[in-house]
Amino acid sequence: MKKFISLLLAMMMVVFAFGAVAETVDPKTIPDECKADFFEIAMVTDVGQLKDGSFNEGTWNGTKLFAAANGMSYKYYQPANGNQATDEDRVDAMKAACEGGAKIVVAPGFMQAGAMTTVAAQYPEVKFIFIDGWDLEMDNVAAIAYAEQESGYMAGYAIVKDGFTKVGFMGGGGGTNPACCRYGYGFAQGVSAAAKELGIEVELKYSWQYGAAFSASPELQTMAAGWYETGTEIIFACGGTMFDSIAAAAAANDAFVVGVDVDQSNLSDTVITSALKDLPNSTLWALNKFLNNEWETIGNSCAVLGAKDNSTGLPTANWLFEKYTVEEYQAQFEAIKAGTLEISAEVLTEGAIVDAGLENVTVLYE
Repeated sequence: MKKFISLLLAMMMVVFAFGAVAETVDPKTIPDECKADFFEIAMVTDVGQLKDGSFNEGTWNGTKLFAAANGMSYKYYQPANGNQATDEDRVDAMKAACEGGAKIVVAPGFMQAGAMTTVAAQYPEVKFIFIDGWDLEMDNVAAIAYAEQESGYMAGYAIVKDGFTKVGFMGGGGGTNPACCRYGYGFAQGVSAAAKELGIEVELKYSWQYGAAFSASPELQTMAAGWYETGTEIIFACGGTMFDSIAAAAAANDAFVVGVDVDQSNLSDTVITSALKDLPNSTLWALNKFLNNEWETIGNSCAVLGAKDNSTGLPTANWLFEKYTVEEYQAQFEAIKAGTLEISAEVLTEGAIVDAGLENVTVLYE
């Protein structure tokens, strides 16, 4: 049976300590390539590019920050065949990391499960961190998952409170990625809650159509442009470099984007806000457990991080909303953190969002 662990005060102290590193050291100043004969810390990328401005990059930043802070060698490995990578490709990349000297391997993305199960069994002395994963019931694997529905909710609520009434969601994973599904349903719940409070009706276009590989594509950009041209004001771009196509379509139509995983406002002027999960600091936390010989507290388990751990939310440093205030957001965040505002974490796949019972929202599924 899977066991889930909560992050207690010790975790918060670790995150606070490393948060200082994250705030004072720009990950961009740490080289991606480390000159060494062997590499103690490795990361095997998920589908998409290392520098995706999102999931891979956020996890890699945490990995680099930890390595730099502790004087350890590091390397990233990208499975062959890019977005078409198979389990065999991922197995080869993880084996290369282990043979290259890795004492611990960080692997973001739910598609890593099969390869990790195989390789972790073959290299029991190597530790594995499974980001966006679940308990694989192996002592040398520690999983971290997130309450993405919380960040999705906060983003959806914020944009409607700020005046957007025709909104969209384009998700990665083809509607089968649990993390993206939680983001999407949370977003829809937030849109619905804000619309109900304001006594207005909101249109929500919703699609997984061109997100199976989490990649930019001409087809995705054409679809996003079509939405914007027919009245959609803002789209939640939920899936790696899908962002590039959606942001390009937004820029061409004087429209807007909600980013995902990390603050993506530096990537495009079209970004109003981003639905966050704290990839760098949660990666730092798990790596610190390894370094301090506390692995037994996280191995063979899954830590589910959310607002209670300050691991979900919206960025406030570059607040661009005009009507919805930081104070209102912070009050909502505290309600979610305290558990007085509950958000469904149900994973709704394919077109199930249409029948989810949302109020004051017309869902147009494509």
